[in-house]
Amino acid sequence: MPSNLPQFTIRIEPELLAKLRCIAEYHARSANREVEMLIRRHVENFERAHGKITPKDGPVSS
Repeated sequence: MPSNLPQFTIRIEPELLAKLRCIAEYHARSANREVEMLIRRHVENFERAHGKITPKDGPVSS
């Protein structure tokens, strides 16, 4: 099913990507979903420590 969510490309060392895929498989997730979950957790921890983030420019478009 196509998604109209914004895409975000990163460069990552092959060994680190392979390890990420192993962790994602262990959690029964795709690598994309694993990264999304990690980012979400990081944002939640940051907001807990520093207060809610309010994006100034509105939603990000692709």
